[in-house]
Amino acid sequence: MAAEKRGEARGAGMGENKENNQPNEGLGLEILQIIKESQQQHGLRHGDYQRYRGYCSRRLRRLRKTLGFKMGNRHKFTGKKVTPEMLSDSRYLLLVLMGAERAWSYSMQLKQEANTEPRKRFHLLSRLRKAAKHGEELERLCESNRVDAKTKLEAQAYHSYLTGMLRFELQEWKAAMEAFNKCKTIYEKLASAFTEELAVLYHQRVEEISPNIRYCAYNIGDQNAMNELIQMRLSAGGGGRMMAEKLEALITQTRAKQAATMSEVEWRGRTIPVKIDKVRIFLLGLADNEAAIAQAASEETKESLYESLLSESRDAIQAVREELKADAKQRDRALDGETGKVSNLQYLHSYLTYIKLWTVVKRNESMARVLQAKLKEPQPDESKRGPRPQDLIRLYDIILQSLAELPQLLGMEDDHSFQKEVALKTLVYKAYRCFFIAQSYVLVKKWSEALVLYQRVLKYAKEVQVQAKSCNSSLKDLPDVQELITEVNAEMYSLQAAAILDTEDSAETPSQSQEVKDNKPLCDRLMPSTLTLPRGEAAQSGDVPPSSSQSCKPLFFDLALNHVAFPPLDDKVEQKGKGGLTGYIKGIFGFGS
Repeated sequence: MAAEKRGEARGAGMGENKENNQPNEGLGLEILQIIKESQQQHGLRHGDYQRYRGYCSRRLRRLRKTLGFKMGNRHKFTGKKVTPEMLSDSRYLLLVLMGAERAWSYSMQLKQEANTEPRKRFHLLSRLRKAAKHGEELERLCESNRVDAKTKLEAQAYHSYLTGMLRFELQEWKAAMEAFNKCKTIYEKLASAFTEELAVLYHQRVEEISPNIRYCAYNIGDQNAMNELIQMRLSAGGGGRMMAEKLEALITQTRAKQAATMSEVEWRGRTIPVKIDKVRIFLLGLADNEAAIAQAASEETKESLYESLLSESRDAIQAVREELKADAKQRDRALDGETGKVSNLQYLHSYLTYIKLWTVVKRNESMARVLQAKLKEPQPDESKRGPRPQDLIRLYDIILQSLAELPQLLGMEDDHSFQKEVALKTLVYKAYRCFFIAQSYVLVKKWSEALVLYQRVLKYAKEVQVQAKSCNSSLKDLPDVQELITEVNAEMYSLQAAAILDTEDSAETPSQSQEVKDNKPLCDRLMPSTLTLPRGEAAQSGDVPPSSSQSCKPLFFDLALNHVAFPPLDDKVEQKGKGGLTGYIKGIFGFGS
């Protein structure tokens, strides 16, 4: 810890020296660049606001000590403010900036903790007000003629950003939107006026506040803002973690307001009332999540959306389970005594479980599609491990395991159409799993096993086609079975050709080895060209080395010991006499010893 503090002190000293070396036209301070570098180096890369707050406190202490700007002594606190007359050094501006950053980081730390402790929200608002007050003071100081124009604009943008964050937490949407728009306008102008390196920082800040602007617009009354938030999440799916989490939080807050009007949901011809808020929010965003997955440009974005959907479904299922446990009647008996039907709450639990299991199936199918495409591509570097059929087998095992749980859902036992749909889907994925098992056998040249498995794939595929016609089921949501049949037929022809070539190669090997067979001993023909003889057919050498006598040390065993009679030694052994009480007393005082 001490080494870390010394390192940051050296880094801060270098930054402060750089800030002092300004041109003659006025003091300058790279406000956004300083705070971004400090945040990335001291905890905010991992969302650790407490660590960043500690860094700001230590830097404030160093700045006050360097500038001689002390707040009283160790016995008494005396408040002092930086005035425009004191601006002989840019570090006075940095002093106010670090105070604002410390208050802001503390408020963000409290915001994380307020999820479990709601009372901390009051402290959070207090710290945000303090940060906005420091930002206002920084903007007022920068209005001095001693400060250059760029620093003035950055101070205005920074103050607008903190004001917007405060109004956003207070849910004053119109004021927050005005502050964020002012901040966005200033940073866009600065980005167009300076170097590309600084422009990247300004554009990043604009992207950070854009979701807040759209959320404020939605709360004011703009109905298109929700769709724009979802599009932002799609574009930021593979981007920064904090940006994605921020968008998720804003979308969840928006859906929470819309969920107040949702009271029921329909599934497989039955209307289910929904009273749990968390379940309402999840079901309200289900269609949006599925549409976002379908529109995802990259597989990485699609994977993150699948994981987000699965996480939300688990939370909704847990909420229903807690409601079921709280209801004693539902816990004791899952069926209503009068109607014999599954209760609404239990049926809702089955519906949410179906959504979760089917999402697992679609996610693994998407991953299998990506691996299958990579499997067909040539591998440029053979030393690195590429995708193998065994990887796809594991994915299809998980799919089949999820499908096996679907018919066991409570309330689905008597739904014959549902059971047929699940059986049809199971056959499709069994065919694909069997296909990749056959390919794994081809890699190890087990031709007969692979051929039998290919025939099993064709059997499954034909059963799927027959059942799809009989039950009028659509195969749109499932992998293409006809394409699989075409691929299996081609693989079977290739398999038969490879098996024939492998048989011919193995038939040539014994004839070549028999040509070099002779009756010479193996020790006389150890040349490399003659070492292809089959094992066990080499002639042994007839020269056996003669035997010779070898001297050895004799071994002696003491066999007479068991038959020797030793003389009695009773007279030599001291007899322990009986002393009684007198002997006991003598023993205590040491007499007779």
